[in-house]
Amino acid sequence: MIAPTHPGWDDSERPDDLADVAGLAGVYLDLLEQQGLSGVTVLGVSFGGWVAAEMAVTDRGKRIGRLVIIDAVGPQIEGHPPTMPSGPPPSTGPAPGGPQQGPPPGNMAAFRAYTTGGLEDPSLLGRFADLPVPARLIWGENDTVVTPEFGRRYAEAIPGAQFTLIPGGGHLPMREAPQATFAAIDAFLAGQ
Repeated sequence: MIAPTHPGWDDSERPDDLADVAGLAGVYLDLLEQQGLSGVTVLGVSFGGWVAAEMAVTDRGKRIGRLVIIDAVGPQIEGHPPTMPSGPPPSTGPAPGGPQQGPPPGNMAAFRAYTTGGLEDPSLLGRFADLPVPARLIWGENDTVVTPEFGRRYAEAIPGAQFTLIPGGGHLPMREAPQATFAAIDAFLAGQ
């Protein structure tokens, strides 16, 4: 398993010329090539789901074998724009001196650098028309960032994609409803 950290996340360096989702997807595709990997299952959540989707539609080396997208931003879906939470973010764990709220500032700075054009790519859905890999989109029924209807429309744009709604899940269903989320992933990977 490879679980890369986006450049700019967790106090890592982000080169100035790495400033969009397409560039980040290219870095990860290069990593798969350097490792000599093929038939890889790529899984991404939220922003990472957008990166995973971009990887799938630009994978010229046929490195990706399956795609799992969980509550991801990325495509432009008319009438369903992503909505960033307006209240305090959930705690991501304790920090010295008290609980940390939300993602670290460096992560948010990198996120803003990658999404200077917004949280939607108007070309993404159309580029799925010939996607040759199986895909499963998993969505929390209570996601307010990208609604379940957003997820359904996203899945409809991907030939043969499966859509799974996770009861009790929000934008991060692997935290809010882990058993159901991991069961959906396992079933997909097992070919059910």
